[in-house]
Amino acid sequence: MPRASCGSPQEKPLVTWGSGPRSMGLEGPETVGQPPVTLLPAPNGSGPGQEFAGPWLEIPERSPCVAGIAPVIYYSVLLSLGLPVNLLTTVALARLAARTRKPSYYYLLALTASDIVTQVVIVFVGFLLQGAVLARQVPQAVVRTANILEFAANHASVWIAVLLTVDRYHALCQPLHHRATSSPGRTYRAIATVFSAALLTGVPFYWWLDVWRDADPPSTMDELLKWAHCLIVYFVPCGVFLVTNSAIVLRLRKRGQRGAQAWRSKSTAILLGVTSLFAILWAPRIFVMLYHLYVAPVHRDWRVHLALDVANMVAMLNTAVNFGLYCLVSKTFRATVRQVIHDAHLPCTVGARPEDMGVEPVLKQVGLPQRDSNVEEGLQPGGLESSGPHVRAL
Repeated sequence: MPRASCGSPQEKPLVTWGSGPRSMGLEGPETVGQPPVTLLPAPNGSGPGQEFAGPWLEIPERSPCVAGIAPVIYYSVLLSLGLPVNLLTTVALARLAARTRKPSYYYLLALTASDIVTQVVIVFVGFLLQGAVLARQVPQAVVRTANILEFAANHASVWIAVLLTVDRYHALCQPLHHRATSSPGRTYRAIATVFSAALLTGVPFYWWLDVWRDADPPSTMDELLKWAHCLIVYFVPCGVFLVTNSAIVLRLRKRGQRGAQAWRSKSTAILLGVTSLFAILWAPRIFVMLYHLYVAPVHRDWRVHLALDVANMVAMLNTAVNFGLYCLVSKTFRATVRQVIHDAHLPCTVGARPEDMGVEPVLKQVGLPQRDSNVEEGLQPGGLESSGPHVRAL
């Protein structure tokens, strides 16, 4: 997960001995600038002293952090812009889901909610608060508990996208079965199952060893956790995306569904956009993670150190780009967002008016025939699209 890699005590060279957690200590300010001390055990088992006996006696000097304060600025901007945008997306999707009761809207709503949790837990708590503000001076139990929430949020976000992909596959390739089995209750249960499974799969990552502290060769547990992370978050979901999206595109080309079925093309465009952005933005992090595991560790090579910093920043960008994708593809979503913003400003406008003035002249022109009010309602964003056969999916 994205962690503070610059300016925190964990980036300073360590000299540690013993196997218990209480025996490990960070280098203090008084030792900064001194040459690293190398203590190697003798082949016959003799060493500098019995009190220094242990599985490893020295950690090499760590690679310098060349990113500086750029990650702090980046994550601050990402949080200050991405969180309000995701909240606006949540309100708009909630309106569309309540209006149309289509499963795709509920899945997109759950995806946005998981992105919000990811931004709060990983970007704000994990990086800015623990790393930049507290400089990692937090209890180890708190850090490991935060690991569970961070990985659970990532798992939920990815596998909600998998649910959306499977739902679109059934809707396009098995329409009769989809209409017979689709319901809001079934959708709620599927989303609740994914969230519960994400939390359970996040529990083993309590023992996740942060790569910034990973000075030893990886243990079996550490290697298993890193491979589990790559499989759960990237390789398995991307395999599902590739298979289902290929089947959807082939089916659409075979049937030539255009024009009358344009809403399905828009839904497919959003699906392909969401899954493609995820695969592209998360690829650098997965590559650098495996490179760190088998080729060059982060703490020894400054280039790997910098690559992991950049890869984490690119991966977190995935939590804030879906709003732009929805606005680019869906006219219905754009109209709903405008309506949400209008409704948010309307109470302020009404409250600022004098008490002796009515609200009616603001909302409806004087002298309009009564029959035209229905026409005006139909012309409101989402009005025509929210009734009967005119309902359109994203």
